Amino acid sequence: MQNGRDPCLCRPTLHNLLKHRPSIGWGKENIQMNRKKALIIAAATLGVAAIGATQVGQIIKVVGIGAAVQKFGPDINKAMNKLADHTNTSTSWTKVVPIISVGSRRAIGAAQVIGPKSKVEGVKAVAQLDQDLFGREVKLRAMIPIDSEGVSNIHRVEDVGVAGVVDFRIK
Repeated sequence: MQNGRDPCLCRPTLHNLLKHRPSIGWGKENIQMNRKKALIIAAATLGVAAIGATQVGQIIKVVGIGAAVQKFGPDINKAMNKLADHTNTSTSWTKVVPIISVGSRRAIGAAQVIGPKSKVEGVKAVAQLDQDLFGREVKLRAMIPIDSEGVSNIHRVEDVGVAGVVDFRIK
């Protein structure tokens, strides 16, 4: 002790902080414990992701893409918004809906639509229209947000566009 004070407390080095304040959580044991916790959390996250991926695949095989989009659409939408660094506002709202092939009336994928919230809430699907041009050299694909998944009474939802497309891999 110098001048009645502990010399270790005069210099705020990391070693002295850890030595005299082990409760702050930076000790060797705490670092090892935090690593173990991080590994457990990472393993649990990967496990949940694997289960989720399995569920999506099973739902697609059993009841189709439309049902998978209905069940997982909000999660897919959050992921797409994160990917695009988009935050929903009342004038720029997003939603994931099935893509319906107009020729077969089957759900063939999913699309994220974007527009004013009041309009996006009315979108039930995206109609995909295909046409070959110049023989088969060029393929045109129009994607139109619509207010129905059924085959009758289909109307375009104005002021809404397609922001992204979701591809499903079916094994």
